[in-house]
Formats: sequence, structure tokens, C-alpha cells
Amino acid sequence: MRAREITPLALDSYQRAARVILSNHLVTTSYPDRAALPLLRRWATELRDDLLDLFGYRLEVTETTARLFTVSDRLNPSAPAQTATERTFDRTRYSYLALCLAALGRAGNQITLSELADHVAADAAQVDGVELSTDRGADRDAFVDAVGWLGVRGAIALADGDANGWASNPEAGEALYDIDRSVVVALFRPPRALQHLHSIRGLLAAETSQAAEEDGVPVDAKAIGRRVRRALVERPVVLAGELDQHELIALAQPKTASDVEMLTGLVAERRAEGIAMIDPTGRLSDVRFPSTGTIAQVALLLAGEIADRILDVDAPELPKLPLPPESDDHLIEQLDAAIPEAGIFEDLADEDAEPVEPTSEPADPEEPATYPLIDDTWLADKITELVDQFGRTFAAQWQADHNGLRKQSLGLLQRLRLTHAVPGGVLVLPVLARYRDVVVNVRERDPLIDFAVDNSAPEPSSEFSGSTEEPEVENA
Repeated sequence: MRAREITPLALDSYQRAARVILSNHLVTTSYPDRAALPLLRRWATELRDDLLDLFGYRLEVTETTARLFTVSDRLNPSAPAQTATERTFDRTRYSYLALCLAALGRAGNQITLSELADHVAADAAQVDGVELSTDRGADRDAFVDAVGWLGVRGAIALADGDANGWASNPEAGEALYDIDRSVVVALFRPPRALQHLHSIRGLLAAETSQAAEEDGVPVDAKAIGRRVRRALVERPVVLAGELDQHELIALAQPKTASDVEMLTGLVAERRAEGIAMIDPTGRLSDVRFPSTGTIAQVALLLAGEIADRILDVDAPELPKLPLPPESDDHLIEQLDAAIPEAGIFEDLADEDAEPVEPTSEPADPEEPATYPLIDDTWLADKITELVDQFGRTFAAQWQADHNGLRKQSLGLLQRLRLTHAVPGGVLVLPVLARYRDVVVNVRERDPLIDFAVDNSAPEPSSEFSGSTEEPEVENA
């Protein structure tokens, strides 16, 4: 491992470079910041070797881009593209984004926003279910969101004009963009030609084993180790009960987590139930928690209440259930149904990929791990209590929408793998215990001081800007 050869004084710089490329996958001269690409170019050789050896990832670094080609073991619907205002992309925006990339690949060095819209509209007309009409404000807004996503990553750079002005009135507004062809090419690099696939399964990892055999089944220890290390950096927590016997052996080996620690600077937190890689820098996590904002703070409050309920020896014992088996089959079926069969090159296409059967049974299949069940009624009552106690500090939209606040908060907890939704409630996963003993302080703000603040500067937490009090929620 090349990281072990780096001097202690330079190791922090190397780990920062590893965190940058693992968290962004694409780095350009301006994205995520201007210091990122020079840092990656400095450590390109060492990173290329370590990322391939540990995870099976391939790194390409040029003068203007650094692109990490990852390996996906399963679909991950929890990390969608987002707009500048952190709204999740819908199908329309994804469609416009793909068509924008196609149009930019055929364009010259510059393009106006209206020209790009015309190209996308013409291409969209050839795809069933996709349409871009510049006469509709909703279509223009979705198109500008896709363009903005490309602009943030440096595929295009605004040379003149204003995209929002065009979105408001395409007859009066216009924008001119410079095109960075190297970034456009780096953005869309699937591991397989999409025109050769009948199923999205063809994009998932299909590592074969050749190193050894056990009961007639090939076992590749290196491939299994890579798969476990990928899980450590891609999931908030890796639970032992979710792994098969070979993966469990790999997870138990100290070197598996220590290699990830050496590369990234993360800290492995081991428990009997599994391992969580803790990010003390906050620079690798895509979701900061605890964090600011109503949803994040209510989620932390709710996590503390759930932990207190589980630890309450005087309360009735909670029922315990195993995690339901995870399967991508439904999501794969939805994606496969959207594949335009007319665009597949039959002579070069693979046969329909079948689901990969596990080579071994999950660990301890007769006694699966079970987790406490918190029912929906208790959760609804607890959200109501939190709103009654702290609601004056919450964003106005959530003060009356208790059900929406509960769903959003639980959604965040599930994304962080602190809970898992099941019919009738949620299963509480072990890592939630890290957030017990939550302490809440309501900080009074002087309205005269707030009144004197320059209104041109954004509030640190705009969701609380209408209140003279603000909660400070922390984990004791």
C-alpha cells in the first residue's frame, strides 16, 4: 500500500486528496474548489495504485480533470443529483441533464442558453415521455437546473448574460457559456456502453473468483476484501448481519479497516454489530450530522428520544425484528422498463443479466440479528411533543406539518443507517446509540442586533431567521 510509504508530515495531505476524490468522483479546475485538482495531481501516482488495490477503482488524472471510475455493488438511490437549492432532481431534470451533455458534446467552444435549449428540445422530441417547451415556465426552470448542475462542475462557464433572466423571460434574457470539452467528456463515462445493455444489472460489479475454491464454489479473497472496503467508505455503517460468511471474515480482519483508515484518515469504530467509519474532518461525509436546519435538528432530537425509550428499563419491552432482506430487484425493474429498446445494438448487446445468486449463506442464517421496533404511533406522539416544546424555533412550514416533519426526519435517520423503516414503524439500528443523551440549549438572540445585520448577507441558518430564539442541539 503506497500510503504506508508516505512520511508522517505528508500523510495528512495525501489523505485529504483521497477524501476529495472519494467524495466527488470528478474534480476540475474549479470544482469542488480551485485547490482540489493541484492536490490530486501531486498524489496522482500513489492514489492511482491505492484506489485500485483497495477498492478496484480506476483513477484518471489530466491537466484539467481528475475522474474516479468506481465499482457499484448495488444501486444507491440515497445520493441523487441536487439543484443549487438542494432540491432533488426529478426525472425531467435527469432527462434534460443527459440531453445537455449530448448537445454539448456536439457543440463548439461556446453556446448560448437558447441554442442549447433548442438542441435539447429537438432531441427530447425523439424520446417518448420527454419534452422541453420553452413556453412553459416549469420546463425552463428544470432546464436551467440541469444547466446549473453542469456549470457548478465546470463543464460550462458563464461568459455573459444571466440564466435566471432567460428562465423568467426567454424573449428578453440570454446567457452565453464557454464549453470545457475535457469536463464534458469526463462527466459521462459509463463502465459499459449503454447501447449494449438490456438491463441495468450490466453496470453493477460482477467480479469473478479464481483464487481458491471452497465446497466447489470459487472464492476470491481479494475481490471480497475490495467489496467490504467499498462498503466501509460508501455506507454510513456496515452491519455484520448483512454480510455473508466470506465478507464477515474479511470485515473481522484488522487490516481491512486499518487500510481504509490509512488511506482516508477516517477512524474505524468497531462494535459487535459491525463497523462505522467516523469522519472527524467532516470532509468525506455527504451528509453532516448533527447539523443545522429544522430537519437535521429534529432528527437528532428524535434519535435521542428513541435511544432513551430503548434504554428505559421501566418501560414495556419492545418487540424485536430482523432487518428485511435488501433487494435491488424492484428498482432494477423500474429502470429496465425505461430502457429504450429501439436504441440497443442487438448484435453487440449482452443477454439479459440474471440476478447474481450469493455464493454462500448469510452469517448465522438460523439466528439473524434482531433490532427493537418503534411503532408509528409512538413516533407521531413524540414529534408532536417536540413541536410543542421547540416548535417556535422550527421553520414555519414544519410547525403545522407534523406528519411531513416526521417523514423527513425519519428519512434522514434511515439515510444515515440509524433506523430502518418497516411496516408499522422503524427498526432501531445499533449506531443510533451514539446520539443518546442529546442536550438542547435554546439560544436567545437580541432582535436589535438581528435588525442591524446587513440583509444582503445570507443567514447562517435561514430556516430560523424568523425567530428571536434558536435551538442548539448537540450530542453530549
